[in-house]
Amino acid sequence: MLADKDRIFTNLYGQHDWRLNGARKRGDWAGTKEFLAQGPEWIVEQIKASGLRGRGGAGFPTGLKWSFMPKQSDGRPSYLVVNADESEPGTCKDRDIIRHDPHKLIEGCLIAGFAMRAVAAYIYIRGEFIRERQQLQAAIDEAYAAGLVGKNACGSGYDFEVILHHGAGAYICGEETALLESLEGKKGQPRMKPPFPANVGLYGCPTTVNNVESIAVAPTILRRGAAWFSGLGRQGNAGTKIFCISGHVNNPCNVEEELGIPLRELIDKYAGGVRGGWDNLLAVIPGGSSVPMLPKATCDTVLMDFDSLKAEKSGLGTAAVIVMDKSTDLIKAIARLSRFYKHESCGQCTPCREGTGWMWRVMERLVTGQAEPSEIDMLLEVTYQVEGHTICALGDAAAWPIQGLIRHFRPVIEQRIADYKTSRGAPSRRPEAAE
Repeated sequence: MLADKDRIFTNLYGQHDWRLNGARKRGDWAGTKEFLAQGPEWIVEQIKASGLRGRGGAGFPTGLKWSFMPKQSDGRPSYLVVNADESEPGTCKDRDIIRHDPHKLIEGCLIAGFAMRAVAAYIYIRGEFIRERQQLQAAIDEAYAAGLVGKNACGSGYDFEVILHHGAGAYICGEETALLESLEGKKGQPRMKPPFPANVGLYGCPTTVNNVESIAVAPTILRRGAAWFSGLGRQGNAGTKIFCISGHVNNPCNVEEELGIPLRELIDKYAGGVRGGWDNLLAVIPGGSSVPMLPKATCDTVLMDFDSLKAEKSGLGTAAVIVMDKSTDLIKAIARLSRFYKHESCGQCTPCREGTGWMWRVMERLVTGQAEPSEIDMLLEVTYQVEGHTICALGDAAAWPIQGLIRHFRPVIEQRIADYKTSRGAPSRRPEAAE
């Protein structure tokens, strides 16, 4: 269990002043000039030593990602882009950071930008986050007025601009290269890689894209030391993480905890337990809608970190814990997610453009049982044809929830088909293979 003294986001629930004066009282912007005086390499090494992994879903080592940026300019400017397009269903952590602790993000932008020799940070915020956008812009204006960013930021001699840009609510723009396309004023479609953004990113310049939480924790890591952060959590899964707990719990909430906390402890301690008690639990999606669900038997003991969940053929993702009790129609729930991914596909890759619609239509028939048992394997095979065969990970995100359903709850699907046949008193119609 994380001690209060080790919490990074001390205003996660908005109980204190979010403006500059309140942020400074909580320790933000303290000693920032001294950190910059240590030089870019020192900052990158501190982040590497801390063991921080990206908090946006992929879990890539943050310090290593920063080190990919060029050390010497070839005449092109470098940019930091902050992904605040929080579109993953079940996830609402970045929204609360922006709403209640915006100066942590702005200070993190300055430190990360300096470490990567960037001239500016572009914060790409979800279009629906209207109040959050207003508060973040107000905080940016405060930082400019106080000389913390802009010309001679923090009196360091370093010039650094912070620009807030709002998107238009497309899930695909959460993918880093689609985000860059949108930021440039084009249609939000993922780019082929290579070249990677660190070589050719925003406006053809070296760029690093990081999640809000990844950037916002950087100043505290420098203040308290890399050893402090790496001492929290588990080996290879260091530090704290904001978990978003929703669904069939008594007290849905966001909470900052150590990586590696048992899932059951997380739900029981902070979310008031599963509605109707732990024995009423059916399944949990542990990391946002794009990762495979886990059955209760796994949830009893699984730890909430990148490697533990990967070992269970799921993932930490954004750490959005979606709890489903025994009243849940799991087939219908996954069909709803399939519809979401069909709707949000950019249509650029054939496996995703055609596959997401096909998978959704089959899932809709499985909801009522109007299918043949052989179609379960056919559907599973199609998910593997979509997974790993697209430019970005949206195809994987559409495939994985269905794979998790079939892996753990195949008998439920088979029973639904059998019940439909019984209710009709005759064999179900033969479905078209590619309806």
